[in-house]
Amino acid sequence: MFYGLAIWEDENYRKLQGTYPVISLSFANVKGKSYAAAVCRINQILTHLYSSNRFLMLDGKLDEKEQRFFDSIDVDMNETTATMAIHQLCCYLSRYYGKRVIILLDEYDTPMQEAYVNGYWEELVLFTRSMFNAAFKTNPYLERAVMTGITRVSKESIFSDLNNLKVITTTSEKYMDRFGFTEDEVFDALDEYGWTAQKEEVKRWYDGFTFGNRTDIYNPWSVINYLSAGKLGAYWANSSSNSLAGKLVREGSRNLKENFESLLQGKSIIMELDEQIVYDHLTEDEQAIWSLLLASGYLKVKSLKSFMTEFGEWKQIYELELTNFEVRTMFCSVIRKWFSSAAGVYNDFIKALLTGDVKGMNAYMNKIAMATFSYFDTGKNPLEEEPERFYHGFVLGLMVELTERYVLTSNRESGFGRYDVMLEPRRPGDVGIILEFKIQDKSEEKELAETASAALEQIEKKRYETALIEKGVSKEKIRSYGFAFCGKKVLIQGR
Repeated sequence: MFYGLAIWEDENYRKLQGTYPVISLSFANVKGKSYAAAVCRINQILTHLYSSNRFLMLDGKLDEKEQRFFDSIDVDMNETTATMAIHQLCCYLSRYYGKRVIILLDEYDTPMQEAYVNGYWEELVLFTRSMFNAAFKTNPYLERAVMTGITRVSKESIFSDLNNLKVITTTSEKYMDRFGFTEDEVFDALDEYGWTAQKEEVKRWYDGFTFGNRTDIYNPWSVINYLSAGKLGAYWANSSSNSLAGKLVREGSRNLKENFESLLQGKSIIMELDEQIVYDHLTEDEQAIWSLLLASGYLKVKSLKSFMTEFGEWKQIYELELTNFEVRTMFCSVIRKWFSSAAGVYNDFIKALLTGDVKGMNAYMNKIAMATFSYFDTGKNPLEEEPERFYHGFVLGLMVELTERYVLTSNRESGFGRYDVMLEPRRPGDVGIILEFKIQDKSEEKELAETASAALEQIEKKRYETALIEKGVSKEKIRSYGFAFCGKKVLIQGR
């Protein structure tokens, strides 16, 4: 495998190669929808691992009890047996080879992400903690271990029992040029393939990953697939698990979605972060969400400021951007899928919006709300907050679908206030559009029509059209729409 490569030139590595027993396994495919399914998949991985080392049963070094344990490793084994499987295999391999074992565990956190998304986090934490304790802490047969994953999980969870951890994150300088291809390596490969002219496009799609102070790291999976297929595409996005990232943005607050609008527009956002992720805080602490998106590679650090406050508290302020065009493409695809259950109706709504068909807008919007409204809610928030989660997700959908024709912004100052949504035309002659959303206050507004009228009056009173007029859109070319929400019911009025 290594013959002829640069590492083969180092005599120390050649002497080291093949001298240690190694346990190599990956949890990349542990993506069960339930706790039982996840444990079953882990059991399958462990069973295959034991089958690959079946020779240990033939040399006479296992006693009768150890042979029974070896044979007990199968898909239907109990949890106690499963959590001790790696520990015991280390014991058998160490005895056979006379050396302690190296463990390589890839994507240790994929089961954690799936557990969080599908609601069995606490159960899987207990199982994983027991397995990791046996494999990595109370294991006298372990030489060293390397665990890789895209998220740094809090020590309070699966790593709570482990000592001597050396954690390398995206902002660490150690190994910073080892997590992907450098620009020199990518450009050399393109030259070898005769694709020198494609360097800038490849850079736009796959560059941007930052590790430590290295800012020219390319996604290796995407570059390899590009070199193989000969065409640009979202290769990494299609191979990784985006369900958690999509869920967090979809169910996130108005503030989170507005920040995401800025990111999709190519802008940066400023955040105070803690790189240690506590999954239990993801629904309550937006810092944890941005930390996870950074650790997962969806965001990159444009700048970082660290300082001590006057109260002696250490703070780190990050300026964040989407990593590259491939990541932006992935998120656009995720946002489109939010409305997949009403895709046809959603497209009809956009047509009605652009043509000024208020009757059609009402019909289509209510169908969209009925089909997707609850999809944006975490189920842990008061009913009053649900419409906000829905309509700001809806705004992100508009941004993705209309990005070629409009610059879409939300909650920005114009005139004497802050509008909800503004669509600024990119092409001369297209109409400018202002949207204002209001949730019905039943103590003051008996009918939804009153709420929609109030939204329109606010647009006019606060002179939200000012920003469009200043950018050259004539007043006659500006349309205003008031959206009134009551639960899943929506009423739209326009002028």
